Amino acid sequence: MTKDTMIGVDLAKNVFQLHGASMTGHVKFRKKLSRAQFHKFMAEQAPSVVVMEACGGAHFWARQMIKLGHDVKLISPRYVKPFLKRQKNDAADAEAIVDAAQRPEMRFVEIKTESQQTRAVLFRNREQLVRQRTELTNALRAYLYEYGYIAPQGSPGIKQIHDILDQERGDLPKLVRDLCRDMLQQIAEKTARIQAMLVRLKELATETETAKRLQTMPGVGPITALAIEAFAPPMETFRSGRDFAAWLGLVPRQHSSGGKQRLGRASKAGQVDIRKLLIIGAMSRLSWLGRKSISEKTWLGRILLRKPRLLVAVALANKMARAIWAMLTKKENYRDPALGAAA
Repeated sequence: MTKDTMIGVDLAKNVFQLHGASMTGHVKFRKKLSRAQFHKFMAEQAPSVVVMEACGGAHFWARQMIKLGHDVKLISPRYVKPFLKRQKNDAADAEAIVDAAQRPEMRFVEIKTESQQTRAVLFRNREQLVRQRTELTNALRAYLYEYGYIAPQGSPGIKQIHDILDQERGDLPKLVRDLCRDMLQQIAEKTARIQAMLVRLKELATETETAKRLQTMPGVGPITALAIEAFAPPMETFRSGRDFAAWLGLVPRQHSSGGKQRLGRASKAGQVDIRKLLIIGAMSRLSWLGRKSISEKTWLGRILLRKPRLLVAVALANKMARAIWAMLTKKENYRDPALGAAA
């Protein structure tokens, strides 16, 4: 059935602003509803096209609206902002959402499933613990530096800090020594929680065919596979592997004009988590051990002779993204192009 109404929803925690319009843009209604009133109103509304900004809670409400029979579209907030007229308020935001969604060339955000959001929560929780552990470690090293002790970064630094605090004749005040031991205990607790989450993450990475397929690619481990499952939309939404790489921000930024093409550094305009993990995976393939298996006759071997390692890693991450698109759209495991050329 053709839907003749588009409803723009400006989401909030307790109060939702709605802007209903025809498909040609004529205003039908404007409403300000509470959370409970919003669900009741949408349940009574005839099937419509519901548009929301892709923000916190948007994917949950999108799934709820689909259950009520509505078509749902999510739109990036940055694409809504140019359609905002003069003053910013909830009613103007809802109207701008409808105006933006009615543009025929507008791009929309894919709705995440509950499973994707579950994986995203696990991934984000682990990332948060890693950041907190790093913050504690850096603070601890800074405190000891105030008393003339230099501890290296990483796990060797933690071992050395233990040795410093265990010195019986050290010149550290007792209060500082006790506080540093307390911080070491917090670091140990967070490390244990991170390891426990890593075990759960690896278990999740063995449950789906997609995650197992992704891990056949060199440089892609369970964390990267989980991030792709959690944050990437279905690969069928991209026309090519280049589009997926562009969505990740792994293509050059353009400064083109007058028919003259000017390409700059990587755009970094896409999904940061997957992009970061692909670059880290590419760097692991370019380590001194990984480079032993790279022939100078291959594309990777030739570019390594001419370019810095980090630049090569970004280029390799781009090719990995394109290969991931091909693997998931064709439902095939990774095939090394160097082996195919040799055959």
